[in-house]
Amino acid sequence: MGEMPALLGAQADRHWARFEERAGDIRAGLSEPRCEQLRALFACSDFAADSLCQQPELALELDDEKDLHNGDRAGGYRPALAAQLAAVHDEPGLLRALRRFRRRELLLIAWREMLLGAEVEESFEHISALADALIVEAYRWLYRRQCAELGTPSDAEGKPVPMLILGMGKLGGRELNFSSDIDLIFTFPHNGVTRGGRRELANQQFFIRLGQKLVNALHQTTVDGQVYRVDMRLRPFGESGPLAVSFAAMEDYYQHHGRTWERYAMVKARILNDEGEYSAELKAMLKPFVFRRYIDFGVIDSLRQMKAMIAAEVRRKGLKDNIKLGAGGIREVEFIAQVFQLIRGGREPALQVRHLPQALAAAREAGALSPEVTEELHQSYRFLRKVENFLQAFADQQTQTLPQDELNCTRLAWLTGYPDWDAFYRALHDAMALVHRQFEQLIGDSTEAEEEGAAQIWFDIWQTDWEEEELVRLLQEQGMAEDKAGRLARALNTFKEECPRRAMGPQGRQALEKLMPVLLDKVSQSDTPGILFARLQKLLLQIATRTAYLQLLVENAGALTQLIRLCEASSLVAEQLARYPILLDELLVPQLLYNPILLDAYRGELRQFLLRVPEEDVEQQMEALRQFKQIHLLRIAAADIAGALPLMKVSDHLTWLAEAMVEEVVNQAWAQMSARHGVPEQLADSGRKGFGVVAYGKLGGIELAYSSDLDLVFVQEAGLKGQTNGDKPLDCRQFYLRLAQRIIHLFSTRTPSGVLYEVDMRLRPSGASGLMVSPLDAYRTYLHNEAWTWEHQALVRSRMIVGDPPLFEAFNDIRREVLGKERERGELALEVVQMREKMRAHLIKAGPGEFHLKQSVGGLADIEFLTQYLVLAHAHEHPALTRWSDNIRILEAAVEVGLLEEEEAGRLKTAYCAIRDRGHRLSLSDQPGRVPDSELVRERDWVVESWNKWLKDS
Repeated sequence: MGEMPALLGAQADRHWARFEERAGDIRAGLSEPRCEQLRALFACSDFAADSLCQQPELALELDDEKDLHNGDRAGGYRPALAAQLAAVHDEPGLLRALRRFRRRELLLIAWREMLLGAEVEESFEHISALADALIVEAYRWLYRRQCAELGTPSDAEGKPVPMLILGMGKLGGRELNFSSDIDLIFTFPHNGVTRGGRRELANQQFFIRLGQKLVNALHQTTVDGQVYRVDMRLRPFGESGPLAVSFAAMEDYYQHHGRTWERYAMVKARILNDEGEYSAELKAMLKPFVFRRYIDFGVIDSLRQMKAMIAAEVRRKGLKDNIKLGAGGIREVEFIAQVFQLIRGGREPALQVRHLPQALAAAREAGALSPEVTEELHQSYRFLRKVENFLQAFADQQTQTLPQDELNCTRLAWLTGYPDWDAFYRALHDAMALVHRQFEQLIGDSTEAEEEGAAQIWFDIWQTDWEEEELVRLLQEQGMAEDKAGRLARALNTFKEECPRRAMGPQGRQALEKLMPVLLDKVSQSDTPGILFARLQKLLLQIATRTAYLQLLVENAGALTQLIRLCEASSLVAEQLARYPILLDELLVPQLLYNPILLDAYRGELRQFLLRVPEEDVEQQMEALRQFKQIHLLRIAAADIAGALPLMKVSDHLTWLAEAMVEEVVNQAWAQMSARHGVPEQLADSGRKGFGVVAYGKLGGIELAYSSDLDLVFVQEAGLKGQTNGDKPLDCRQFYLRLAQRIIHLFSTRTPSGVLYEVDMRLRPSGASGLMVSPLDAYRTYLHNEAWTWEHQALVRSRMIVGDPPLFEAFNDIRREVLGKERERGELALEVVQMREKMRAHLIKAGPGEFHLKQSVGGLADIEFLTQYLVLAHAHEHPALTRWSDNIRILEAAVEVGLLEEEEAGRLKTAYCAIRDRGHRLSLSDQPGRVPDSELVRERDWVVESWNKWLKDS
């Protein structure tokens, strides 16, 4: 390391003056060599300076021989911390001891790596061992204390049961960096109950409570700082799953629900607290899920898709110079190692290791990587991780982005032994380029198409300023009809006039110059080139200043082809792409684009998507929810356009997507509220929320469309009284009101990707003047005694979509009761007809000679009202009519109970599907739901015939 740059010397002076002011008496006891060491450390790390200003006694306490020149301290962390915690008798004391211990040891680790030549491997080992000690000793202290308060969790034979803590990611691999957050999973061997306490408590509730205390002890920020940011989202079922699960529940989850990315995460899973036979049992249980007995080449495609998602995230966030996620970054080295582990690990035990350098070595021994490539990857990885450690040690901040300020650039170059920033940056670039080459050879994106050329005429058309008449003639010479050529010429000249007004950089202009001739060539082959270009123009103007997206289209001819195909088929999709250009990333993988995920996979996919966002960053979480929705809306629309999904399946996908969103929003709102106020005391040990969401309308009827809003009603468990149990307790009613308001806020806040969904709460009891959250007993009373007939009609299309099992059961009972009431049919028919005519008069927008698909006589609303009438009029005789909330299955149920003839029900279903399908096609083209009166005549006649039979003649 050369002479310290002047800029760093000035930073050292500033921190030294602060240290002398805070700890003058300690400064007097320091030797000159120690003072020089401290000044050098202050030059390199604001964290070190802040730590010594807060705990100045460390300047004297750290011993040269025992601490500063000892590279083998990791084994002493656990006993040293255990001895300190033995003298701690309350939780505030625990929090203080943990934070001060962390600060001391991290200070020493930074000191040794920055100034005393410690290798990055030593830092990995010590940072990870420090985390193990802090987590496990905090757990042991809390476990003993909670056993004393609540009794000891036990198995059927009365033996004490421990909680096992799985460290994931870099913690599991013993590669934790300086300011990592930590990913944990809590599990326990057996269900059972506590023994020796004042009352029995289920083991799971004991460990959930213990887990909450452990997370709080590590995660909470106090005057002494924070131990770790703790992320529990990798546990089974993520945020919606319990904080601690039994071995049996964990095994069942991974057998039936485990996904490829969870296998990827489990490669590095490590049990932090050795619990003997229980640890061996857990390892044996997880091994078949992670390492398959057969050679699993499907992993490559899964990892490729994961990497594409990360690349898209980099583009979305505008990340630049990110040494973890960028091309050739740390994540790509991890992928290279883990692809061999996941493919061959089941058959080659040498690959079943967590530490990445060991995994690379095992891949070399197996012949999967050459010795030269292995060494190059290892050295590049070491360099990247050293840079990452330094970046984070500057201020104890979790970052992997190269600095932009001169001070930290100078620090980084000096600490890594380079004379200046440019020399450092070249070395880093070379290391990352090497990694990326190897990554591309192994997992490279097979979906990228060859770059396509275009005939010279399209370059001339784009690069030359033409009068409209000349341009029309040129386009006609390419085989285009005059009217189409005229429309395209006007749109193209408008675009050319607008482009110079956009603040494009040289790279963006270069990309546009390459893109436009190819795009115009493709557009010219459309039946409606002018309309198509007008749709594309909106998108192009949106991304004109975002070079990454222009380059994406230039470098991926397949993506450009998909873009044109989708925009030609649907103005709705074109509008979405123009509004949210981040969706362009989805065009890169056609096999994903045109194949929406399985209906029951939306929750799991959403959970994986959100794992990349810090749990505590509410704004990023809201934006990620919106991005996920837009991505999957595009995939559903693409499959719809391609004919891969029939209309009913489109609605199913849109409905299941919305349900996943609602559940996640409820979970996030609950987490935010309970962190601040606790949970209702009556529910503290139950694991329940006591809160449910009832879907009405199109969501309730499983008939959601692309632009549908959500009709929701919030209910809560009956009989909840008292207050919440947090630091800022609330009355239970107030808590649930605030929870509802938080949910609405998470849905309706406008982020760069818009609102999540428009939410309509007007169907709740007493409408806009009613309670935001209704206790179930009050909800039942209202529906029985105060609700209008139209509210009972609305109830037909309702179903609970989020809630605890007891709430689901109670809601379904109420719905069956209310719908199954005996009603006077003539009076009911009159009310339904009057409401239908009132709605038609108010909402119909059809002109002369037009049929409004929903509101005209014989339209969709007539079928909906008819099915609702059948349920309300006959459910007391045929309870099976109340089972379903969608029109098609209600009609099928009416046949099963003998209410409708199969022929009549078949006609109504055919009419319903035909009218809905016609409206759906119009909505894809962003056209109003009206058609000429000559269309769908047979289907409308069928509807009118049934309407008159059941409602006019009754």
